[in-house]
Amino acid sequence: MLTVKRWYALAALVLCGLVIGLDGTVLNVALATLSADLGATTGELQWIVAAYLVTFSVFLLPAGAAGDRWGRKRLLLAGVALFGASSALAAFATDAATLIAARAVMGVGAAIILPLSMSTLPVIFAENERSRAISVWTVGLALGLPLGPVVGGWLLENYWWGSVFLINIPVAAIAIAAGAVLLPESRDPSPSRLDVWSMLLSMTGLGLLVYGVIEAPVAGWGSAKVLATIGTGMVALVLFWFRDSLGTRRLFENKQFTSGTIATALSALALMGVLFVLPLRLQAVDGYTAMGTGLRLIPLIAGLMVTGKLAERLIARLGHRVVITCGMLLLSAGFLIGSFTRGYPMTAAWLFLAGLGLGAAMVPAMDAVLAALPPERAGAGSALVQTLRQVAGAFGVAGLGSLLNSVYGARLPANAPESARESIVAAVRDPSLAAAAREAFLSGMDSVLIACAAGAFLGAVIVAVFFRASAPAAVQQPDDPQRQLHPAGSAPEGQ
Repeated sequence: MLTVKRWYALAALVLCGLVIGLDGTVLNVALATLSADLGATTGELQWIVAAYLVTFSVFLLPAGAAGDRWGRKRLLLAGVALFGASSALAAFATDAATLIAARAVMGVGAAIILPLSMSTLPVIFAENERSRAISVWTVGLALGLPLGPVVGGWLLENYWWGSVFLINIPVAAIAIAAGAVLLPESRDPSPSRLDVWSMLLSMTGLGLLVYGVIEAPVAGWGSAKVLATIGTGMVALVLFWFRDSLGTRRLFENKQFTSGTIATALSALALMGVLFVLPLRLQAVDGYTAMGTGLRLIPLIAGLMVTGKLAERLIARLGHRVVITCGMLLLSAGFLIGSFTRGYPMTAAWLFLAGLGLGAAMVPAMDAVLAALPPERAGAGSALVQTLRQVAGAFGVAGLGSLLNSVYGARLPANAPESARESIVAAVRDPSLAAAAREAFLSGMDSVLIACAAGAFLGAVIVAVFFRASAPAAVQQPDDPQRQLHPAGSAPEGQ
């Protein structure tokens, strides 16, 4: 019974992750509709997306520390409720300002959900089942990314724009009901004193850093505004690092945690960069619909599911370092092949190869990170990993987006209008410019894929050289009732 209950509890956590992954891409296909129905300007559309990313990044670390202190289940369910309520506010917003505010609150809810759902996994599963549980949770999170355009496209074709937010509400309600019944409570039995200054420094630093990265493609990486924002953010993070009352610096003393976190962050950077540029190519260059674009991203998830399912056996046979290194190399190879191939059949092939690499790298990396965390620090450690993933993803979209725009603009004919230089969508509408614009965009995409391949290869080198697994902990039997209630070093609710 306890074994069955564990996997039902995992289903509740997967629902929480799925709704975040889905929300990450479902909005992209609705921006044009929002502009028409709400009268949103280009700047307001940017902030409808950016408000979520900024608050998501800012609140990850405080949420993880708060879960360790006050209870991970309690705060996780509160985060899901907040995400659902703010989704309802977003669905029925009547102006851009209200929608931006609702998106900011959704980001807070997501920042609570993501690290605490991850840190709950070692509470429920013993070491011999943790890899399998992480692979299921990771696939659930990743599945939402390509499903977003499919679901969003279908909803926009049949309903009003608010439906792309309204779908979050029933999923959140089911997750809350399942979590309340199935999830155990856990916390740090001896929490350290709450340090407000550390919280403020981490939130300020991350907020300014992510804001600067988001603004960079618009204002320019060399603009005074971007340099000042990113510079101030980095100063705040350096001050936070030296103060370090949240214990994040001590976590990096473990090479297994550090290497696994770097591999996860570099995978996220490459993945988000590709998911930013590839849908543009499939829609603007190849002419697919939003729903068709989402369907054509499925080979990536198929590959991830294959190696995600095999991760537990691969780790047992080869060890974390070999599996993660090979996964990063596969990811690099997939992107490299994509940089010099054309046509969807070859695109599907390299997406599948990249998916195999992603599953072989990310699932064992997360398993290694969780294995390296002391149980009482699971929330803060998981939050740190997710924070670095989120910041890496923001850098991936902004930095690789800037690379794409730079190459694309340089390859366009000199007499191309400004509107065509700013948007491939506008360029392909001009019959005299469409062919040259498509070739210019593909050149830019090739550069992005080469950069992603280099990042994944760097991750493989770092893991191969620096990964050192710590001594294995004693494995508890999966049906041990005490394991179901709380891990060693964590206190269950009421004790």
